[in-house]
Amino acid sequence: MTELGDRLRRLETVTDAGLAQLDVDELLDELLDRVRELLAVDTAAVLLLNPSGRYLVATAARGIEEEVSQGVRIPLGKGFAGRIAAEKRPVILEQVDHTNVLNPLLREKGIRSLLGVPLLVGGTVLGVLHVGTLTPRPFSADDTTLLQLVADRIALAVHARAAEVERAAATVLQRSLLPSALPEIPELEFAARYVPGGQGQVGGDWYDVFVLGSGAVCIVVGDVVGRGLTAAVEMGRLRHALRAYTLDTADPAELLDRLDRQVHQFEPDVMATVLCAVVDPSGEQMRLSCAGHPPPVISAGAGLPAAVLDLPADLPIGVTTSGRRHTSTVALPPGTAVCLYTDGLVERRGRSLTAGLDRLAEAMFAGPPESVCATVMQALVGAEPPSDDIALLVLRRQPAADTDTDTFELELPAVPSSLKPLRIAMRRWLAHVRADRQATADLLTAVGEACANAIEHAYGAAGGTVSVSLAYQAPDVIAVVGDTGRWRAARGSFRGRGIILMRALSDEVTIDRTDTGTRVRIRRTTTEGGPR
Repeated sequence: MTELGDRLRRLETVTDAGLAQLDVDELLDELLDRVRELLAVDTAAVLLLNPSGRYLVATAARGIEEEVSQGVRIPLGKGFAGRIAAEKRPVILEQVDHTNVLNPLLREKGIRSLLGVPLLVGGTVLGVLHVGTLTPRPFSADDTTLLQLVADRIALAVHARAAEVERAAATVLQRSLLPSALPEIPELEFAARYVPGGQGQVGGDWYDVFVLGSGAVCIVVGDVVGRGLTAAVEMGRLRHALRAYTLDTADPAELLDRLDRQVHQFEPDVMATVLCAVVDPSGEQMRLSCAGHPPPVISAGAGLPAAVLDLPADLPIGVTTSGRRHTSTVALPPGTAVCLYTDGLVERRGRSLTAGLDRLAEAMFAGPPESVCATVMQALVGAEPPSDDIALLVLRRQPAADTDTDTFELELPAVPSSLKPLRIAMRRWLAHVRADRQATADLLTAVGEACANAIEHAYGAAGGTVSVSLAYQAPDVIAVVGDTGRWRAARGSFRGRGIILMRALSDEVTIDRTDTGTRVRIRRTTTEGGPR
């Protein structure tokens, strides 16, 4: 057996049997140690191309560890390593000097000769592997062949491990950006599904639901073109940017226009389809704007057929900033359900988009959102693994029978942000029992004060809940606010005026404090009254 053959056999034994379970860093370190031994060299290093493809970054080294600790970067095409990557071929330097080596560390370490080869997968350069000696050495063709074989193994391992890491990172990132729980909003119900496509490789599909400062609800479904970690990262940027823009405007077309301008300015290579909808605080209507996204499917009530909304289809985000985006308004009578989704739900190879939309409309109905999601996924996905990501979001305005009653009950987290949705829900119920304007204003303020007291005084850092119940007992509205905490004294001066205000705005206020909680009962007479 030749000397090269013997070295190859020894290398095969290590790479096949000893390295299968190592991660990328451990693998590189082990292979560099083996290369130093097999080639009898003093230094060995791996530099990988960064995501931009413009720089080689020192990733692993033996005998010249400073390359890694100092974060050495070599421009593509420059110096020894940059030349190897740019030309995609081995390079030998029998005498190292400042004219052929860009990295001063190589000269400072006293390296006299260098041999480097490219890391290639399918003709694509991933990086460079090079070795060096502290004494002059004429590297042979056998040395080059052996180093290239090691480089090929490193390239395949790095490529495979990088794909695994990227897939895992993309999955974690996307799951962290999707809402962990949909918000609880009076009169509105939500359910959602997300299923990765392409053998589990996630992409840039997302959905989002959040409450604006006005009490309106913003709903977004989007799809960034592309797959993997890059698409997931871009999705996260768009999601956060759109949320930030809602601090200034609640117009869906304006939100998408701002998002479009941002993408063109800072991320010109990104393209995405987005559907943005805003449900007004009353829940009675929804405004929508569509940036190249599949249209929603809506059912106006139980037993009514669903239909695909006919919306102006503006261009996707990232295509052009010219042209005015459109906002459409859709009524949401009680019981209306709306289905928003990404194209992975309706598009299939060999089937037209129209057929997919028709199939979705047939499956869609105005029922509880969880049931709608289950039915839609069964009808359009079934047991067939999706080839593309699917994001599905269903919202329903509660049917009239669920809200138009003589009583009202709501339990909310004991936090200040709960007061706004409470006022919205109370206002709707008080309109139903036909409370007069003054009684409505007084009850909203009095009950709000009672809830604010519970939020501030009933619980510590662990938090809790506040329950509110209203009942119409002609001619009075009876409100009861309860908590399960232990009362804490007010802190600071000029406090304790909430109870004075409650008494001034009500006909009767009783407060019952016990070791198991506080119960505030407020009675207010209304001059009109009676359910509609």
